[in-house]
Amino acid sequence: MFLQKIKPFLYLGIFYLAVSLILRIVFLFNPITTASFGILEILKILSVGFINDCFVFILTCPFLALYFLFLSNSKYQKPYGQIIIGLLAVLFLYILLIPNNIFKQYGGSIAEIALAFIGLKILFFGLMFFLPEKRPRIRNILYFITLFLYVVLIVFNAVSEYFFYSEFGLRYNFIAVDYLIYTNEVIGNIMESYPVVPLFLIIFAIAASVTLFIYKKTKPELLALPNLKQKFILLGSFFILVGISVFGLQLTTKITASTVFEEEIQANGLPKFYWAFTHNELDYFQFYPKINEKLAEKTFLRQFSQPVLKRLITSDQPELKKNVVLISIESLSADFMQHYGNTEKLTPFLDSLADRSLMFTNLYATGNRTVRGLEALTLCIPPTAGESIIKRENNKNKFTTGSIFRSKGYDVKFLYGGYSYFDNMQDFFAGNGYGIVDRNNFKPEEITFANVWGVADEDMAKKAIQTMNQENRSGKPFFNHWMTVSNHRPFTYPNGKVDIPGDAKSREGGVKYTDYALRKFFEMAKRQNWYKNTVFVIIADHCASSAGDTELPLDKYRIPAMIFSEGFIEPQQFTETMSQIDVMPTLLGLLHFNYQSKFLGQDVLIKEFQPKAYIATYEDLGLIKDNYLTVVSPVRKVKQYALSQQKNKLNPVFNIYFDEAPLKKADQNRKLIEETVSAYQSTSFWLKKNQLNR
Repeated sequence: MFLQKIKPFLYLGIFYLAVSLILRIVFLFNPITTASFGILEILKILSVGFINDCFVFILTCPFLALYFLFLSNSKYQKPYGQIIIGLLAVLFLYILLIPNNIFKQYGGSIAEIALAFIGLKILFFGLMFFLPEKRPRIRNILYFITLFLYVVLIVFNAVSEYFFYSEFGLRYNFIAVDYLIYTNEVIGNIMESYPVVPLFLIIFAIAASVTLFIYKKTKPELLALPNLKQKFILLGSFFILVGISVFGLQLTTKITASTVFEEEIQANGLPKFYWAFTHNELDYFQFYPKINEKLAEKTFLRQFSQPVLKRLITSDQPELKKNVVLISIESLSADFMQHYGNTEKLTPFLDSLADRSLMFTNLYATGNRTVRGLEALTLCIPPTAGESIIKRENNKNKFTTGSIFRSKGYDVKFLYGGYSYFDNMQDFFAGNGYGIVDRNNFKPEEITFANVWGVADEDMAKKAIQTMNQENRSGKPFFNHWMTVSNHRPFTYPNGKVDIPGDAKSREGGVKYTDYALRKFFEMAKRQNWYKNTVFVIIADHCASSAGDTELPLDKYRIPAMIFSEGFIEPQQFTETMSQIDVMPTLLGLLHFNYQSKFLGQDVLIKEFQPKAYIATYEDLGLIKDNYLTVVSPVRKVKQYALSQQKNKLNPVFNIYFDEAPLKKADQNRKLIEETVSAYQSTSFWLKKNQLNR
């Protein structure tokens, strides 16, 4: 009898495991999965994945178990029925009429959702209370709806994971959490990027078919409702299974693999989403390798001529109060430019500009998201574990490039074609003294094209010129940081601008259009009287893709960057390894600025510069130096790779736990490990103690 009562769980479980298996096989052959796997590796991926999926399904089952637990006819009998419906009505009126009720205190749409739920509960409970002869039919309808919700969520999650993996080469992470927070931009992006209506029709058709099958197979179980003993057995069983699953996932999620792709494919997206949701910021000192703090600071600061955090930067030449325009370009991988070997002529203007600029040919982004790029260019510090500082609460009154320019009498602004509340940019830049020009500042007639991310880059270019003209008339020099948006999925832009239609939703088209918009910007700028007294910094925020077969694939972090100013900057190429955090200190050096610095990046044109770059994900923190990539990760793991002569090829050197006695090979490179730990430990410590504030 008990086995009959758990048939719905068995059918749903089989369906979930089948969908997860299909998804895992699709990931194995997805084009973004550049790693290849042997038979034993595939068996391991499928086996570990199957166990993960079983545990995850069990953890979702209590909701269905609660549904069966509350199946009863006795609750509709007098006086219980009247009491229950009365309490529901009181709760409904409480939410509806009391201004500061507990649900409204949570903000958002919680109160509206609770009101709708209680309203539906009153409706169906009332029908079953007042129409007892219709009770079996109503119960069947509710049972079908419950099954359908489970099935549609299983299918929808699989489709979501597929698109997420195809974009990032990862299961759910912090980005997926952001997608829940910024629903307007994300839903709009999905609507504009994919054939949503056909896709949802297919999802609902599959879900309805599967639900109907399970419903027909399990419907008879509702004829005899579970008694109290069966309910206790059901509830007790799930308590035990949930406990086993929670413990089991703690073990299976720690099973490592030789490549990132293998680890991601064998994982289940839901635990990774939960982890990301609960770990906005990682405590470096709890999870990462560390050494004595004073030693860490001394090791890190010895790269500077003045080995202290607050340093006096001086020049023996007069300061140049030139205007500065910093343009950070969305998702512009180095591989898109001809200078890095591309043959598709995607960026003819940027390539021509690079020939007339100081071009940095071996520069690496600190991360793989826009907020990381903005953080690197604004704060000039190595990335830290977890979310970007831009998205943290303690993100104001920092020592920034903007604060340097403001101290020199500059008008400082952040320009963005979208709504700057996205990714907390408005809060960060306004909290650090920047004026903001974003989509809110556009008149309708100033917008010729827009998608969910913002106005087209060409429209933003015109707005930028208008803003700079106003600033120039004030008599003050200006520093403007413009973040582009068009080179982002769905890659839509006005037709007729480049040779790829704007509605083709092509990444190459997005790159070409951004290049076109920048050419238009410079054509307009050249006609302004402030142009010859202006320095332009053009740099990508991050690469177009972050997927690779190691934690930190180098080719997914290499970005183009250049500094251009007619008659001021001599065309040349700087080929040493450098970081995104070095760009603005280098610019300030070219302007001969004298200032007190807390930047952790360096002017790459001075003799003390040590070639190196910092690259990171949310968890893995890396240092590229001396032809090695050293990576520190949670649980005090350290990995090191040797950079071979082949393009961005990484050869593993060792993989250790920092608390263990280092391996013999590690002794040769202990210095690089200490430098990596020192850089990230010191940065985390200074941030924690607010020592990087103004």
